[in-house]
Amino acid sequence: MRSILITGGAGFIGSHLVNRILSEGDWRVFAVDDFNDFYEPKIKHANIATHQSNPNFKLIEADIRNYDALSRAFDQTDFDCIVHLAARAGVRPSLAEPRLYVETNVNGTVNLLELARAHGIKQFVFGSSSSVYGENEKVPFNEADPISKPISPYAATKAAGELICHTYSHLHDMRIICLRFFTVYGARQRPDLAIHKFAKLISAGAPVPVFGDGTTRRDYTYIDDIISGVRAAIDYDQSNYEVINLGESRTVELRELISLLENALGKRAEIDRQPTQPGDVPQTFADITKAQRLLGYNPQMQIEEGIKKFVEWFEAKPDAPR
Repeated sequence: MRSILITGGAGFIGSHLVNRILSEGDWRVFAVDDFNDFYEPKIKHANIATHQSNPNFKLIEADIRNYDALSRAFDQTDFDCIVHLAARAGVRPSLAEPRLYVETNVNGTVNLLELARAHGIKQFVFGSSSSVYGENEKVPFNEADPISKPISPYAATKAAGELICHTYSHLHDMRIICLRFFTVYGARQRPDLAIHKFAKLISAGAPVPVFGDGTTRRDYTYIDDIISGVRAAIDYDQSNYEVINLGESRTVELRELISLLENALGKRAEIDRQPTQPGDVPQTFADITKAQRLLGYNPQMQIEEGIKKFVEWFEAKPDAPR
């Protein structure tokens, strides 16, 4: 039976990946999470609650900045693959706490790469972000486009993570796949992210803050499609280092997104216009040609259906506004 380490394994994307890998029946899954207070830790605990009695699942409560805590986990198990999803997330919070973002997203990534090197682990999947493209005017965004001008500390840390991954791959013969996620949504989405936040505000009849004129565009990607891409990257063995976009390859305006939420929730949004925020990019748009070619990636969920499925989950939550 193979063993896999998933950092951020109790989070939004990580917990879905844990579900997928455990469902296959031939993996032992070790999930690392520090349950920090970026949002309610009880949400993360609920994400993995059903796995706690599974003999093939083990939770490791550790901060990826803590090399010694991580090292103990590596000393106890020979991992076949690491999927590194743990990070301090979010563009706007990174403006307020850049040091924390660097310590976690850069130093934490180095800790994991160094332990992978020391233990001879040859497959490493790194969760990056479309934010590395910055204010890229060329669309759709291609992996060969320059990423030398990030416009937030969060984006800079993800770009730095990709660079250090390349260095380790080159020096230590490690296969590393960096996946640039494009605005992931779906069940268990973090409460600070737009779709979840807006759904809560609309349901409660509270004002929805819209930064700018509502014409910013995002490539919204449903969680099941992202997980299919990550799962394919775990098995990828054709080259030692790749950077790959995972998106839907379709852009949706913010005002259209709000309209879709209104329709799914059966309520109108009260819009609170706010100035454009520093660090926000005007658009994201993934060229997924490379993902299709290397990973067989084939996203299935269009935003119209994806929002309906998200709202079904949102309205079924015990704490959903009534």
